[in-house]
Amino acid sequence: MRSDLSDYAMAASGAFIRAVVYAMLALPAILVIVSSFTSGDTMNFPPRGFSLRWYQKAFENELFMSALWTSTYVAVLVAIIALVIGFAGAFAINRFSFPGKAFFQGLAFSPLIVPAVVLGIGLLQLFAWLDLTQTIYPLLLGHLVLAIPYVVRTILASLTLHDRVLEEAAMNLRATQLQVIRRITLPLILPGLLSAAIFAFVTSFGNATVSVFLTYGGNVTLPVQIFAYVDTSYDPLVAAISSIMIVVTLVVILAIERLIGAERLAQ
Repeated sequence: MRSDLSDYAMAASGAFIRAVVYAMLALPAILVIVSSFTSGDTMNFPPRGFSLRWYQKAFENELFMSALWTSTYVAVLVAIIALVIGFAGAFAINRFSFPGKAFFQGLAFSPLIVPAVVLGIGLLQLFAWLDLTQTIYPLLLGHLVLAIPYVVRTILASLTLHDRVLEEAAMNLRATQLQVIRRITLPLILPGLLSAAIFAFVTSFGNATVSVFLTYGGNVTLPVQIFAYVDTSYDPLVAAISSIMIVVTLVVILAIERLIGAERLAQ
């Protein structure tokens, strides 16, 4: 088929719209990162001069570094636990028919429609009644509740789309169900599993609304610490800390891309 002028116009307009959308998504992060290198005492754009002193202060700030460790530690735990629970739930939904399946599937996605503030207050009251507010469990459970819907949805899509011929062939060769899952299913949906882990990590690492209600023993996550700091100060230290958060997230994504490739990750 020959392309006419309308085809070229549609292609050009599509490319322009994509460029605008990508620019709008990336621009806030770019402005924050560029502003963090200022040599001035206030956060302005364009920055006044070039300096790394705010990054030095960020790494010397015990409160922020402790919060960064807490956020990373909790996010890694959430990614691992949510992946296990999410795979089990998605596998049950995809492969089995049982009474209440629709209810179970709706329950798995229900945290997406519950306001985060309501969820945080509810979990705070629950763990206050259990006398566990000074432990990591409220924060961990709160982030798990937020992350599991994304994990289940991602893995469910991978299970639905992948070809089951190899699984059936393995079962015809007398492989057990566990062997089929371990040697066939998991390798085939590995990109989906890693995508789900990234969703869980990023959801936990960047959450502030639920985290503010569930801090424990003086330990707060980095987003909560940033919001608390902004209440009293607005110097470029906030930009430096925010840039570190962006870099940590990018490092996780790039590490996964190096392991399996962006093309497979997008499948």
